[in-house]
Amino acid sequence: MKMNHALRILAAGLLLGGCSSTTVSYGDATATETVTVDYGSSDLQAIADKMADSMLSSPATSEITAGGRPVMFMDSIRNKTSEHIDTEAITDTMRTKLLRSGKFRFVDMSKVTAVKQQLEYQQSSGMVDPAAMVRLGKQTGARYMVYGNLSSIVKDNGKVKDVYYQMTMNLMDLESGELQWADQKEIRKQAKTSTFGW
Repeated sequence: MKMNHALRILAAGLLLGGCSSTTVSYGDATATETVTVDYGSSDLQAIADKMADSMLSSPATSEITAGGRPVMFMDSIRNKTSEHIDTEAITDTMRTKLLRSGKFRFVDMSKVTAVKQQLEYQQSSGMVDPAAMVRLGKQTGARYMVYGNLSSIVKDNGKVKDVYYQMTMNLMDLESGELQWADQKEIRKQAKTSTFGW
């Protein structure tokens, strides 16, 4: 009797709580992602590819790379949207594509503190062979800086949510302060809410 009662409670609990299972699978990393109108992986790929291709095909790039591979650094992209967006992923993807082109060299300004600490350790710890020590004051300075802004406009009337993203990128000559290249990429996404009534 107690066993039947326990089974009934267990069955009722399963019916009320429902059964769930999770299936994990790999997807195509380049496929268009349309889960929400929020900034996503497809937007990152579209922006980074467009900006890198535009810079590489620019007449200004042909001119500044004619004599060799200039050194540049990528500044952080300013996120001017209301979303929390990892803009470092855009700069990483774009920098990788520019490096693969063989036209540019880069310095990584985000690691200056770590590099400084390592160089100071080598110079003052007494634990590094002087013949293998990296000398201070030998780093290559960047001639060009790449920087940009990501902004958005969001409209929502309860039935349709429209999000417009705009990425603007610039290439500046640090010596002259002149902009050598600039471009922008726009993305618009919409989500429509359907309501069903009787």
